[in-house]
Amino acid sequence: MKVITAEHAGFCFGVQRAVEEAEKCAENAGSEVFTYGPLIHNESVIHDLEEKGIFAVETDLEEAFLSENPATEGRTRQKRPNTIIIRAHGVGRETEKRLKERYEHVVDATCPFVKKIHKIVAEHSAAGEQIVITGSPSHPEVIGIRGWVQGDSYVISNEQEANALDLDASRKVCIVSQTTFHFNKFKDLVEIVKQKVYDICAFNTICNATEERQREAAQLAQEVDAMLVLGGENSSNSKKLFEICSQACENTYFLQTSDDLDRSTLLSFDSIGITAGASTPHYIIEEVQKKCQK
Repeated sequence: MKVITAEHAGFCFGVQRAVEEAEKCAENAGSEVFTYGPLIHNESVIHDLEEKGIFAVETDLEEAFLSENPATEGRTRQKRPNTIIIRAHGVGRETEKRLKERYEHVVDATCPFVKKIHKIVAEHSAAGEQIVITGSPSHPEVIGIRGWVQGDSYVISNEQEANALDLDASRKVCIVSQTTFHFNKFKDLVEIVKQKVYDICAFNTICNATEERQREAAQLAQEVDAMLVLGGENSSNSKKLFEICSQACENTYFLQTSDDLDRSTLLSFDSIGITAGASTPHYIIEEVQKKCQK
């Protein structure tokens, strides 16, 4: 059986940077540190971080530390922690301000590509432009981006939502994208918005790593008998990879770890391709490779 792993698979720059930053904080603090929401969308990585003293608090830090902290399994903390880490997805302006007011050390591990989007929407909305974001409205990155907009903002994820947009045709529109959005879908949605508003500026803010990963995965899926997509259950970019690969290869499977791999399913295939989302650590990719090759 031939096993081919995509070159651009696993941790992207932003995720690697966030994980290293968190590990450094825990080491320097000499005690538990906390992240504002899960650092990345991968349960295996979150478990590894917890073993190093890095715990995630879902949303309301004030509530979490006045009561039982779910991240520390029932132990009650007497005071809030000194160190809070802003995850790679970033947060809105007001959330960032509140964290800096309440906590002694706020470590900003926001991906630089996401920071760039914050700057774009802040500047263009301040100039009176309507902001359109292609992405998932419930994704933390998109929520954070909207937190830097002054005035109107809209989130669209498909053609139906783009067609239903009720924009002010007399005002300029600025379009940006969630960094892990499907590149071809972004282009299609921009064309729909262009039909609604004459004065429009669109910024392709999908990160280069995402574009390369999607393009490479699509090509590999066309060349193999079966495709394995590795990623966290809540990973947006991993799910998009699965969607892309499924379009090119009908035998596409989504796995979180090597434990999810049923080798008997693959025995009838001569070639298998492997790709992985940006929040998948290299060791999981290696484990799946080895299991396929046995």
